[in-house]
Amino acid sequence: MKAFTAISFILATALALAACSGGKEPTAQSDKEGGASAPASSEPKTLTIGLAQYPSTMHPNIETMVAKSYVRGFLARSMTYFDADWNLVCGLCVTLPTIENGLAVLEQTPEGTPGIAVSYELPEGVTWGDGTPLTTADIAFAWEVGRNAKTGANNLDMYDRGYKLDVIDDRKFTLHINKVTFDYNQLGDLFPLPKHLEGDLFAEDAYEYRHRTNYNANTTNPGLWWGPYIISDTQQGTSVTLTRNPHWYGKSPYFDEVTIRAIQNTSAMEANLRSGTIDMIAGELGIQLDQALAFEKRHGDNYNIIYKPGLHYEHIDLNLENPILSDKRVRQAIMFAMNRKMISDLLFQGRQPVAHTSVSGLDRVASTNVTQYAHDKDKAIAMLEEAGWTDIKEGIRHNAKGEPLRMEIMSTAGDKTREKVEQVLQSQLRDVGVDLRIRNEAPRVFFGQTTRERRFTAMAMFAWVSSPESVPRSTLHSSEIPTSENNYTGQNYSTIALPELDAAIEAIEKELDSEKRLALWEKVQQIYADELPVLPLYFRANSYVLPKWLEGLRPTGHLDQSSNHAEYWHRKEGGAQG
Repeated sequence: MKAFTAISFILATALALAACSGGKEPTAQSDKEGGASAPASSEPKTLTIGLAQYPSTMHPNIETMVAKSYVRGFLARSMTYFDADWNLVCGLCVTLPTIENGLAVLEQTPEGTPGIAVSYELPEGVTWGDGTPLTTADIAFAWEVGRNAKTGANNLDMYDRGYKLDVIDDRKFTLHINKVTFDYNQLGDLFPLPKHLEGDLFAEDAYEYRHRTNYNANTTNPGLWWGPYIISDTQQGTSVTLTRNPHWYGKSPYFDEVTIRAIQNTSAMEANLRSGTIDMIAGELGIQLDQALAFEKRHGDNYNIIYKPGLHYEHIDLNLENPILSDKRVRQAIMFAMNRKMISDLLFQGRQPVAHTSVSGLDRVASTNVTQYAHDKDKAIAMLEEAGWTDIKEGIRHNAKGEPLRMEIMSTAGDKTREKVEQVLQSQLRDVGVDLRIRNEAPRVFFGQTTRERRFTAMAMFAWVSSPESVPRSTLHSSEIPTSENNYTGQNYSTIALPELDAAIEAIEKELDSEKRLALWEKVQQIYADELPVLPLYFRANSYVLPKWLEGLRPTGHLDQSSNHAEYWHRKEGGAQG
């Protein structure tokens, strides 16, 4: 759900680009079959995509941000991922390992505790974009980088639980995991790294590696990528241009060139679409539902507009080290003061359901047996007074020390919908005597520094996007609090640390029976709803605004983006260019 320099885009100087479209997504198995050559044509086949943010880094294993995940889908594939039907499939492996097929084997760890050995095989013929073979040496190097605490890589738990990686040969490796978990074969956060390009940089200084990596300093080096496309040009903060990877081992993509333009102002995004500067707006990170609904009324006949509900969780992370928010009564009072149903009805025609926890009702593990906070102004006031905020001066509550009940909320600048939500929340909290100040930042700063390094003083509003039944260890477990000592690894930005929550999360991981896990999931959600380390808002429905001539794009509704099958996007036969 997770998900993180100012972006400058001047509409008046944008050039209109020609555009075409794309093909039908196959099954996961046919995804790995050898690709046919792209159709011959005298005209270049191009696609220009509007995206609301620009990635803070292109490194596949450092920092989590939806913008990067979307771009990365064109350039790289993880070992495993969830497809559009919410099934776990191979991305960079031949066969998904399971206990049933013998590629996952129960074993004892060196400490004598239950563990599991999971074996993967790389596809034949996979290479880096510079023609260098991609081998298990690159997997082992990526594992070395991620396990080093100085690196600040994503998903610390994945590297902690995998205590040993055995390279069998150039294509086969076995990962030894120190506990048996239901998601033992999920390796979606492991992307190989080109040892021939990155090895020396990492060896020189592991702590500074994240700043010196070629993924930031030399992004157009083809040897960094292994997907259907490579990066041919970047305009920092503005655009990324992708061209075919001549060494891609899978199906050859239809489009010769894909340009992803970062347009952080969502009103400007619409204008660029109407002018033809972009061909489509990515649903993963484009305009929000209220804008899409209004756009459809005006221009819906000219576009294919898809609304995809899913696991995109809009919420407010809280800084629990803030003395005001460390009091659970204040957190609960704020929830009662917010009228989230009114926000959903007013802005989204009721299409974005109010969230009670971080688990969407679309997920099989969602529970309705949790504390829910319907709008109740009187209850909010009573709880604030109980917490000691009794004196009111010029409409703002103060405590016995004369300190005002004043906090700051931050989000992504230029997102008109989030700005509207902030303003509504500001008004609702003012009604109960809370002074909420708004201060937003460019997405690359907000996600690259402010949230990651926990620089927000009170509230940070953004969305996490997760996979189906995604265990919230990285966002809620006490071991995942980012600090300067661990180079800000982890996503527990609220700094919640509850032994009972940690224990429940760990119990979910260890339970292999899917039905028995439901009770454990309910406990996690109950603790979440009661303690409120995060303020739930709603689950987003992503809005895809596509040209009518584009085929093959399948929204997923979860963490693994539609771009993971970009080689199957194509122009409808006989379809006019945009």
